[in-house]
This record gives sequence, C-alpha cells and structure tokens, in this order.
Amino acid sequence: MSSLGLKRLTSKIEGFQQQQFLLKTVRAGLIPDLSTWFIDGCFPVLLQERSLLLRKWYDLMIQNKDDLAKIITAESGKPLKEAQGEILYSALFLEWFSEEARRIYGDIIYTSAKDKRGLVLKQPVGVAAIITPWNFPSAMITRKVGAALAAGCTVVVKPAEDTPYSALALAQLANQAGIPAGVYNVIPCSRNKAKEVGEVLCTDPLVSKISFTGSTATGKILLHHAANSVKRVSMELGGLAPFIVFDSANVDQAVAGAMASKFRNAGQTCVCSNRFLVQRGIHDSFVTKFAEAMKKSLRVGNGFEEGTTQGPLINEKAVEKVEKQVNDAVAKGATVVTGGKRHQSGGNFFEPTLLSNVTRDMLCITEETFGPLAPVIKFDKEEEAVAIANAAEVGLAGYFYSQDPAQIWRVAEQLEVGMVGVNEGLISSVECPFGGVKQSGLGREGSKYGIDEYLEVKYVCYGGL
Repeated sequence: MSSLGLKRLTSKIEGFQQQQFLLKTVRAGLIPDLSTWFIDGCFPVLLQERSLLLRKWYDLMIQNKDDLAKIITAESGKPLKEAQGEILYSALFLEWFSEEARRIYGDIIYTSAKDKRGLVLKQPVGVAAIITPWNFPSAMITRKVGAALAAGCTVVVKPAEDTPYSALALAQLANQAGIPAGVYNVIPCSRNKAKEVGEVLCTDPLVSKISFTGSTATGKILLHHAANSVKRVSMELGGLAPFIVFDSANVDQAVAGAMASKFRNAGQTCVCSNRFLVQRGIHDSFVTKFAEAMKKSLRVGNGFEEGTTQGPLINEKAVEKVEKQVNDAVAKGATVVTGGKRHQSGGNFFEPTLLSNVTRDMLCITEETFGPLAPVIKFDKEEEAVAIANAAEVGLAGYFYSQDPAQIWRVAEQLEVGMVGVNEGLISSVECPFGGVKQSGLGREGSKYGIDEYLEVKYVCYGGL
C-alpha cells in the first residue's frame, strides 16, 4: 500500500497527531527526558482496577480487530487473514493477564524461631522498556505490556522502525480503555535513530527492566548497556529451529506441520522451522509430498488480496539474504525441488523454496533464514538428528514427528531448546511459556510465568510476635 493509503488508514486513530509529534521529535534526535513520562514508575491503581482496565483494552481490540489487522497488513505485507489471527492472539494476552493480575500471591513462611514470621511480597519492578520487532507488531507488544501492566509497572514501548502504527493504534485503544496517561508510552523512531534510542532506554536510571525481542546480535548489545546499571532483562532472541521427521512418523501429518511452521508470515517468525532433518526411510516420500503441498497451498501476492498466503518479505535486505542462502546451497550441491528465486511479481516477493541434498556446511543450515526457504537434510539414526539439531548456539524452538512413545520422551528431553513441538507445527499459546535457552535468550513470556518477569520478590522478617 502507498504511504498515502497508510496515512488514510491510520488517520482513523484519534490522538494520532500527538504521537506523530513524538515521532518527529525522536527523528530529530531530541530524545525526551524519561522522567516526564511515568507515574512514579508504577501503574497507580489497585489489582482489581488493573484487571478491569486490561479487560477493557482487550474488549476494544476485539471491537476494532478489522482495522487493527489492516494496519498490520499495510505496514508489513502480512496476509490479511494472518493479520486477523495475530490481532486475536494479541488481544488474548490482554485477557489472560487481566486475569493473572488478580493472582499475584505472596507467602508466609514459618521460621525456626517461634517469635518470627517470614513474609514474601511481590512488587512491580518499576519502569519497563519494551523493544519489539516488526514480524508480530501487535502480539509482541501485548505479550510484554499485558504482563507488565498486570504486575503494576509502567512501560515505554519502542516498536520496530518498520511497524510503528500498530503500536500507536494500541496506544489509542489503551487511552480509550482508561489506562492513565504515562502508563503506556510509545516512542517510534527512524532506522538511523534506533540504536541511539535503544541505548537511552537501556541506560537511563529511571528504567528498571528491559524486555526485548529481536536478533541475538542486537540482544547482546542491549545486555551490555543494561549491565552497567544491573537492570532486569528478558530477551527473546534468534532461533534456528530444527524440524525432525523420524521413520515412525505419519508423513502426511509431518508435511502439514511443516507447512504451518515454515510458511507462516512467509517464514519470518523466530520459531519457524529453519532446518528440516528427515530420516532416510521416509525422506523421498516427505520431500515429494512437501513439494506438492507447497505448490497446491501457497500463493504469493498482495496481503490484501483474497487467497494470498505469502506476502512480501519486510525489505530488500531480507530478500537478498534468502537469495544468498539459496545460491550458496546450490553452489555446494543442493537441489532446488521447487521455487529458488525472486518471484515474478518483483519487489520484496520471493518464491516459496524447497531444497534437497542439503549438507550441514551450507548457510541455510547455519544461519537463521527468516524467509520462505525449507532445506532438507537426510539422516540415518536418531542420535545423528539430535546432534545436528543441538549443534547450534541458539535454542528457541524445535519440532519433531514420531509415533514411537519412547523416542518421543527421549528426543523431547534431549533437544536443547526452550519449546518443543511433538507432532505439532504451531506451538504458541497465551497459556504456555514462550522463550529459549543458550543464545536464544533469557526469561519467559506469556503464561503464569510471564508476569514474574516484572515482579521483584521482597522478604520481610516480622519479629517480636
């Protein structure tokens, strides 16, 4: 969509002019004094009120779901049907944490001394800086902000430079829900100011907590900044998800799971399958059926067009990365089963691509792709597949298909990832913890564990009883 069309779409958002002023301010390099943004660093209402306000915010998201989805599609190119799914997923985080806000429990500990009791209190950490990516411009905000507000923190959201309007739309709905001014703040910025703004958020003494979703490389930089003031951090970083198909698997089920995992948002998700490891006995059958499913089910096009399943990649740099990985693999002996090049539509579109005869030294196996490329490696033994899967420095998500109960237990426990899909290609859920191990990050989001990331545990020794 043209910039004019985007302006028309976002002009529906009341209060947009005020946010645009902030956008221009930051782009000019005049980063605001954070001390003017918060109400003592904490959400200034009681638990029940926080719960009700989050619920009102959820209700408004549902009421405005169509417009919110259109903003996502206009900003990122994500197919409208997927954008609609993201808005529902986003809203569910607000609903979930509106309920969890009432369940922040402490403890009473009976000590060995008869005249003393130990009290454990849970208190908000204070101001939380929320730095979010472009691939899920709404859900990555509500998953973090919902937890932070439920815990009693105030937040500053720095959305990705490619997708600021989704964050601004959520801000307007938060205002309509009655969330007090200064509690949910948005600071969009241009690409050339992103590093500077991120550094300010991570170093300002008024910020107590950093929550970031993005690349491992950027996460390391932010961790370095946060270390100087020992801020609380949670990081959801890069992935290189293995997708293993064992001989005992139901091949049709595995193909369906591969399609769902790999090609959602044109492969631009942190948990999408990056490396397909298929056991020799069913390798040929899997590759054939996978290629057939891709040709039958995937349609590249404008995200607003009916039937589109694959929108454009986010920018030219993303297209170049996929192209580079395909060329590298072919030069080293891989076979293009289907796809393999830029789409005839031009722009940032790339054909959904399946490669076979892939080896471990190829870039598509060692680097996260973030695009519609599925490389398949053939393996012989279970131990070999697990070793290949665990060879990466990151460990966010992993998937495998098997009908052998003993193998399911073994592999699920041995995979060095934070989340495992067993005979399932879509694993995200508001009720379940999201996060990785190794260089895929720190902490967990969503679920009952997500709110703990924004709470400090205080021990009170009560004597003289």
